[in-house]
Order: sequence, then C-alpha cells, then structure tokens
Amino acid sequence: MNVRKEGLPTGKAPLFHISSIVSTHRTRRSASLPLTTYSIEQVKMIQVSKRGLEMPASPIRKLAGAAREAEKRGVRVYRLNIGQPDVPTPPQGIEAVRRMDRKVLEYSPSEGLESLRCKLSQYYSGYGLDISPEEIIVTSGGSEAVLFAFMSCLDPGDEIIVPEPAYANYMAFAISAGAKIVPVTSTIEQGFALPPIEEFEKLITPRTRGILICNPNNPTGYIYTRDELEAIADLVLRHNLFLFSDEVYREFCYSDQPFISVMSMEKLREHAVLIDSVSKRYNECGIRIGALVSHNAEVRANVMKFCQARLSPPLLGQIVAEASVDTPQAYMRMVYDEYLKRRNFLIERINRIEGCYTPMPMGAFYTVAALPVEDADEFCRWCLEEFSHDGATLFMAPASGFYSDPGLGRNQVRIAYVHKVEYLAEALDVLEAALQAYPGRNPGRKVE
Repeated sequence: MNVRKEGLPTGKAPLFHISSIVSTHRTRRSASLPLTTYSIEQVKMIQVSKRGLEMPASPIRKLAGAAREAEKRGVRVYRLNIGQPDVPTPPQGIEAVRRMDRKVLEYSPSEGLESLRCKLSQYYSGYGLDISPEEIIVTSGGSEAVLFAFMSCLDPGDEIIVPEPAYANYMAFAISAGAKIVPVTSTIEQGFALPPIEEFEKLITPRTRGILICNPNNPTGYIYTRDELEAIADLVLRHNLFLFSDEVYREFCYSDQPFISVMSMEKLREHAVLIDSVSKRYNECGIRIGALVSHNAEVRANVMKFCQARLSPPLLGQIVAEASVDTPQAYMRMVYDEYLKRRNFLIERINRIEGCYTPMPMGAFYTVAALPVEDADEFCRWCLEEFSHDGATLFMAPASGFYSDPGLGRNQVRIAYVHKVEYLAEALDVLEAALQAYPGRNPGRKVE
C-alpha cells in the first residue's frame, strides 16, 4: 500500500493518500488511477470475528509446530498427545480402495451411501440396538456429527451441561453453534467418577437444552454405569432435554460390566442423539467417516439441511468404512488385547515415577495424569523447545485444555497409549528424565 502523508495545520488529523492499486509493476492504466485521501482515523485494521477469537486452540495439536521444530533439530519426539493408533488398518478397508473400479469419483448422497448405512445398521444390531439405515446419517468424522448435532438441536445462547474433563473440541463446536458449555467437574482424586446427579440438577437453567456425555470417556477413560445412565436419562426427561452421547470408543471397555448405549434406552427415543465414528474402531482416522444416529425424525431432518449444505461426506472414506465393517472378530480381539496390555503397562509405569499419579482408566485409550509441576502447559512446551534426553523428547497434551475453567488441570496431562509397549517405555523414560531436569518441578503431594 503506497501511503503519502500531507502536511496539515496543527491540531488537524493528518491525511494519507492510498493508491487504489498496489503492485510492484504498475500498468499504464493503474498508474493513471486517482489517489484517495483518508484521515488517519479511517485507516484501521480490519477486524476478525469474535467467534474466532473465542475459539480455543486445541491442547492436542497446539504444540505441533514446536514438535516439528524439535524434529528439524534432530530430536526424536515421542508423540503421546494424539489418539492416532499405530495398529494397521484392517486389510478389508485397504483392499476395497485397491479393487475400486469407479471411473468417476462422484458425490455421494448427503446422508451417506445407503450400502454403508445398511452395514452400520447391522453393526449396531450386534449390540442389541434396533437402528434402521434411515436413522443413520454419515458425517465427515465424528467431529462433524457433534457439530451438526449442536447446530440442529441448539439455538445461540443455549446451554449444554458436560462432565469435565471432556474432549477439548466440544468447546469449539459449541462456540461454532453459538451455544455455551456448562461444566460439571469430576476430579482425579475420585478417579474422574461422574459427580452426583444433584450437581447436574443445580446447573439447569431456562437456557439448558441438553447434556453431552462421552462413554467411554475421552480423556479419562471413565465408563458410565447403568445407574448413572438411568439417573441422567431421568434428568433429561424431567427437564425435556437432549442427551448427546459420544460412543466412539465402545469397543474398548476393559471392565466386566457390559457397555450400555443410550440408544438402548427406550424412554430416550426422542431425546437421544448418538455420535459415532469408525476412526478408532478400525484404526483409520484419516478417512474421516463418522455417523449421527437418532430416532427423532425432526432432529434428522434438521441435520440433513446441514449435510446438504456441505454436499456429501468423503466418497473414498465411505468405501473404506463399508468394507471395514466386515472386519473379522479375530482382528478386533487382537486390537483389544493390545490396548489392554498397553494400558496396564502405562498406568503401572507412570505411578512409579516420583510425584506422578493417574487412576486406572476402564475404557478408550487415554489417561489423565497429574505431574509434579505447577504448569503442565509450560512443562509440555519446555519439553519440546528446551529439553532432550539421549536425543529424544516427548509431546503430551496439557490437560487444562480439557476443562472450561482455565484454572483446572494445570498440573495434568492427557496421555494416549496408542503405541507399542516398547515405545511407551522409552517415552516414559524421557518423561522421568524431563521431570528431574525441569526447573519448575514441584514435588507436592502425590494423589493417593
């Protein structure tokens, strides 16, 4: 932008001439365009959206740049921050792409391929759920399912009660929909057990429109009992709310109690909205295929409007997902046993590190651990930018980003046990060395 300041009498705002065309190589035509005069008050920075400014950075990915820079310096980075499994995708999914004979990669229906929805209906029947293909809407990942559920069921200013710590992107999706998350907080001292239902009741206002749960929970691995789900269901019916249930980790329950889906509760037929994904189930996060499921026809009609606006979910991803539904149970058992082994190793090893504590997660493949530091955000940054041990460091997700209150979880991190035991062992050796070297170490009191 060419700017030329003009002299003005004292007390007058200076004027600027701003050329209409900004170019190093001006054409004859652009050179002849007139200059426009503005006062300095008129030359202001353009403003971005308040919504964007309020959108939180992902605690899972916000240090990704620092991790890349560490790798450029030749430091090996152990990545414990993200739920990206190292288990191979089922060969059925890979082969489906190799065998594809399409001549055109066309749009799919906005609600997803009918053949995939039929396969998913059969999958749900294996859990005793009576869900028809028409009640399933395929989405671009479970994330889009959450966003479309909020956009379809909530108005700007509405409130959603969410047990925390919770998956960090729920906050981002709520902001996108103009809604507000109201947290009910669980604690590491109580193993992140669900707070009493009375705590939920206290938070209900005229703006409350729903409750969101994640079962099994990301980031804590907590699994809801039948009594807890019944209590939530009764609360939902009493106050005429929606119950959004994120159940993408249902395959990974490590307790003897059976997994209970909200879709199995007949009394919630018009109130329950299920969020699902194939990412973790079949170790194919990159295909971005999820699903929104509801018996409520009006909810589905609203969701479809948003689906049509974004045209269609990924075609290739749907082809992979449809084939993956046929994955043999032997594969699923292998994956389950592998995660169980990783969980048992990780929890035992973390709790042997001086000043560290994590409860035993009963589902998913994450845990939240308390560290002997005042500020886990700063510690995680320091690990990537200033520390290495035998040429290695580690990348963890600060747990403060999984709470709405920025004062909570300050000494906690989320760790994903999605790597082999050997990888986890090396990473935790680095963690122990980092805690010993960290200038801000604060032994404090180990949580029992």
